[in-house]
Amino acid sequence: MSAVLDDMDSRPGSTTSLLRTVIGLYLREAGGWMSTRHIIALMEALGVAAPVSRTALSRLKKKEIVLPQMRHGVAGFAVTEGAAAMLARGDRRIFNPRLMSPADRWCLVSFSIPESEREKRHQLRRRLHWIGCGTVAAGLWICPDSLREEVEEILADLELRGMATVFVTDTPLVGGSLRDAASAWWDLEAVAELHRDFIRHHRAEDDGGGPGNGSGGGPASAETFARYVRCIDRWRIIPYLDPGLPAEFLPEDWPGTAGIALFERLGAVYSRASADFVRRTLEG
Repeated sequence: MSAVLDDMDSRPGSTTSLLRTVIGLYLREAGGWMSTRHIIALMEALGVAAPVSRTALSRLKKKEIVLPQMRHGVAGFAVTEGAAAMLARGDRRIFNPRLMSPADRWCLVSFSIPESEREKRHQLRRRLHWIGCGTVAAGLWICPDSLREEVEEILADLELRGMATVFVTDTPLVGGSLRDAASAWWDLEAVAELHRDFIRHHRAEDDGGGPGNGSGGGPASAETFARYVRCIDRWRIIPYLDPGLPAEFLPEDWPGTAGIALFERLGAVYSRASADFVRRTLEG
């Protein structure tokens, strides 16, 4: 798992990020392999020149997300086994955003890691942050219990399971309000700004004038494909960092509900038409 981590470091809109999004959306559906020529053609539909796409493919090869593979004498790329698991995890997050109910349980992760293992301690904190955990104290983190399996995977992968204790609990009892506690444990303003940024960039497409009739069945054009890929690319890190807290933990003006609703509407309009464009490109 350590060789292929959830790719959060690529800036949304960058070539590497867009390519990773195209691979996540369509390369697996194409049988886990796609010719280099077709990958470049899809990136050109996003306004990315072929030499730039080739450089991005090299980056993803180094990250062990794809590997070069010949099929029937044609050069192409396949998804690695580790990346396939990462992308499947991403599917669950992206298309099923977390929304906790007040009755859902919580997971607490307590750890004490010696200075001799400080690099692993840094990696643990980084990876817990990237799956949406909050920091109660330096060695005590919190997250929805639905993330416990991923927490266990991280601890095992870093060989730190013996230095950590995982608790499952009902709603924590705090000295002040739950909203104040949550704002101290998570950087909710940063997550809120991600939602606002998504809404700013894609609100204009949510005017009923886009392709399709609400069922995703509009014309399969390069423009439709580009809109959908850029929508997913800007959205995909949000469900990782947003823990999906219950309403009583969140500010009253929380934009997450509107962000999720907008994302779902855009997906209904563009997803099928975008997939049709990809299918036509691969058949062309």
